[in-house]
Amino acid sequence: MTQDSDSFYRHIAQTSDAPMGLEIDYAEGCHIHTKDGKSYLDLISGIAVSSLGHRHPAVIAAIKKQLDKHLHVMVYGEYIQEPQSRFAKLLTDQLPDSLDRVYFVNSGTEANEGALKLAKKYTGRSKFVAFKNSYHGDTHGSLSVTGRDVYRDPYKPLLPDVHFIDFNDPAVLSEIDTETAAVIMEPIQGEGGVIPADKEWLKQVRKKCNETGALLIFDEIQTGFYRAGSLFAFQYYDVVPDILSLAKAMGGGMPIGAFVSSTEIFEEFKHNPPLNHVTTFGGHPVCCAAAHANLEALLSGDFVSKAEQIEKSARTMLKGDGIVEVRGRGGMIGLQLRDSDLTQKVVEACFKKGIILGWTLHSNSLIRIAPPLIIEQELLEESLRMIQSAVQRFA
Repeated sequence: MTQDSDSFYRHIAQTSDAPMGLEIDYAEGCHIHTKDGKSYLDLISGIAVSSLGHRHPAVIAAIKKQLDKHLHVMVYGEYIQEPQSRFAKLLTDQLPDSLDRVYFVNSGTEANEGALKLAKKYTGRSKFVAFKNSYHGDTHGSLSVTGRDVYRDPYKPLLPDVHFIDFNDPAVLSEIDTETAAVIMEPIQGEGGVIPADKEWLKQVRKKCNETGALLIFDEIQTGFYRAGSLFAFQYYDVVPDILSLAKAMGGGMPIGAFVSSTEIFEEFKHNPPLNHVTTFGGHPVCCAAAHANLEALLSGDFVSKAEQIEKSARTMLKGDGIVEVRGRGGMIGLQLRDSDLTQKVVEACFKKGIILGWTLHSNSLIRIAPPLIIEQELLEESLRMIQSAVQRFA
């Protein structure tokens, strides 16, 4: 055991009894390299973060350039900082006119916390409608609308007046009423098992929100930035949310999140009282510079086609005994296997062969496949053949 690994197990607060324990040396492109000289194909992109791979040259250059200018200078929203302003414009330029204001935070759960507060403040209501098997983060507000009791129960009482409905169930329409502040959902449930929303159902949810004055919050923390094919999943569904939560792939590997809404809705954060919602490090200039370069690089490539090819390859190559279903969209694929025992064996076998896979928080029989969108077709197919071989070996 090295000094670093000893410190990791002695002093880093652990979140499970069995961390993966890779001792990282460096990462580049689609691969992670460890201090014992091994190389691993990162087929989960650090959980949907590294869509351009690790250490994309444009992102690294933007970080280095900003380092020579300034780091933190003031709490959020007081000083005009070029990286924030430039990235906010580039981001909102890709969005509908009703999503013209962005509030930068540090993570996905913070984005959802801000979205929940904004919805309550704007509507003057407190009721939320959320979905079973959803995942929106682990801070108290985000956890309150996460639809998995095993994670919620240890921390109750959480936010009151949260109502959970089955995903894709028309029964949600009767739950959305004039007391509802917002409906919060992932267009594709990630940790719930990579389950896409039904297109027509989603349009009915949007219609009912319009009729009752409830806001619609889309948590696109995993689905954003071409992960699910289109730049944002709502574009595929042709349903525009009132508030959009973003993070993960936004920063090119740097920590940054955001919630986006309209000028009208964001006015509520300026009054009664002023400084309704503040953050010290949200919109950090280095993170914003990295995110700007990351988005520019994404927009300059054909990542719609790349995501579509990942999905097509997975659906074509992953078949046979032990495989129940391949689902998802674009580069966000869930491989549903027969049971948790088979899933664990496949993940472990692939890990030994240098492929990093994983399951989702709410499902131990589903393998998450979310490669960097830059992955070359030959490497993608090679890795899928290895997964297929492992499934057939243990099925």
